[in-house]
Amino acid sequence: MSVPPAKPTNSQPAPSGTGPSPAVMPTYGRVDVVFERGEGTWIISTTGDRYLDFASGVAVNALGHAHPKLVAALTEQAHKLWHSSNLYRVAAQEKLAESLCKVTFAEQVFFCNSGAEACEGAIKTARRYHYVSGRPERWRLVTFKGAFHGRTLATIASAGNAKHLEGFGHPADGFDLVPFGDLAAAEQAITSETAGIMVEPVQGEGGVNVPPPSWLKALRDLCDRSGLLLVLDEVQTGMGRTGALFAHEAAGITPDVMAVAKGLGGGFPIGAVLATKEAAKGMVPGTHGSTFGGNPLAAAVGCAVLEAVTEPGFLDQVRNMSLRFKQMLAALKDEFPHVIEDVRGSGLLVGLKLKPPAGDVGNACIAEKLLTVGAADNVLRLLPPLNVKEEELAEAVHRLGRAFRRLPAPA
Repeated sequence: MSVPPAKPTNSQPAPSGTGPSPAVMPTYGRVDVVFERGEGTWIISTTGDRYLDFASGVAVNALGHAHPKLVAALTEQAHKLWHSSNLYRVAAQEKLAESLCKVTFAEQVFFCNSGAEACEGAIKTARRYHYVSGRPERWRLVTFKGAFHGRTLATIASAGNAKHLEGFGHPADGFDLVPFGDLAAAEQAITSETAGIMVEPVQGEGGVNVPPPSWLKALRDLCDRSGLLLVLDEVQTGMGRTGALFAHEAAGITPDVMAVAKGLGGGFPIGAVLATKEAAKGMVPGTHGSTFGGNPLAAAVGCAVLEAVTEPGFLDQVRNMSLRFKQMLAALKDEFPHVIEDVRGSGLLVGLKLKPPAGDVGNACIAEKLLTVGAADNVLRLLPPLNVKEEELAEAVHRLGRAFRRLPAPA
């Protein structure tokens, strides 16, 4: 298994193993390791330890670390112009918007900086659509338990996770939560105040929950019958993560509004709200904005990512690697039935439903220099870069096996 060699560095970042700085607000339970460099699927700490990165910054580093095309795009733009604000036209932003519209259902795009902002923008777009259509009473959204749409006040209210809501006062109103995958419950939740249905095609943070494609199609039909907008949160599932450019394509549907982020920037912060012209008709000057959204640096990198992901054969390779990975993980499940209860997911958004605590398994993976991501329902997520090689998948499975052997023997 080839591992990139260490390179000398003149930087002096915080060393691993010294504990987090008290100057950083402790909103994360951080692993005590500091990374300084990455190459492809590998990420290297300040102590020189090499980790196989199957977290990808939580599905952000779609093309791995230091991808030459992204480095070139960012460097070229950095030598020209970093920021001018959305008070003026931004050439790279217009190029990225046109490219996104060309390969999706969308006709218009609003740029922001993150997935939470993209979801906030999508919510505002849906509400505003009904307002300018003469139906201001229609402002509520049907949402689903187990969802994760971000950490803003509106997005935590839309998902209803008690842990995320605790201590922040009364949840923002306007969301009616129903069980994920329950079409009847969604239909029953619709009232004269409903503006739309907001849903992740696959719930990532919620435990890598994959509904049947027929369910998404049924939601599309329900919205059409009821005069509602279908709002998709493809922040984690988009940009090729499931083997299609966007996950909803597998269901043969299109949304009215869609939130995108994470993989769109390949590691550079950018988010976007995609919409049909009709759905976005209420978003006129003064209704929404973002100081940094779609600035020249972010848009240049976004263009490079989109070009790479839509190259002929790229998504075919994602699907091929997904199939091989699931075959390898099925064999691992057979070897460790006391650890793995189920292998679930779509494309390279993979979840292991575990029997031991997922946190313990994640720590064992860290000890084996393998990065993973936790999720609800005692699930461990595996999110390799989309350009991962088969031998790297095999190495990850090998390290998973070693991590499992670190766990206490079953009683």
